[in-house]
Amino acid sequence: MITVILVVHLLLAISLVGTVLLQRSEGGGLGMGGGSGGGGGMGGFMSGRATANLLTRATAILAACFMATSLTLAMLSGGTGEPRSILDRPAGTEEQQPSTPQAPAAPLTK
Repeated sequence: MITVILVVHLLLAISLVGTVLLQRSEGGGLGMGGGSGGGGGMGGFMSGRATANLLTRATAILAACFMATSLTLAMLSGGTGEPRSILDRPAGTEEQQPSTPQAPAAPLTK
């Protein structure tokens, strides 16, 4: 189950990166964005505005699905619910210590 969700999660991540990279820049900080585009995108199939709307909607849907799979994976990998702190363990389950302490070694003399 987790493997299938993880594969879907990775495919969504790759698709999300591709969708974001397909969008046109609006900042124009490098002189690449703004209004310097020609006609419509995709060889005239769709206008520039329709392409932007489609990519924005696709990005939003992919991002929502990515977040859903992220939360699902986080919930499924939550663990077994066992206490992880030694303070939370019930008494009697700690490691056994030697019953008699050993005396320290005598110092070496010359």
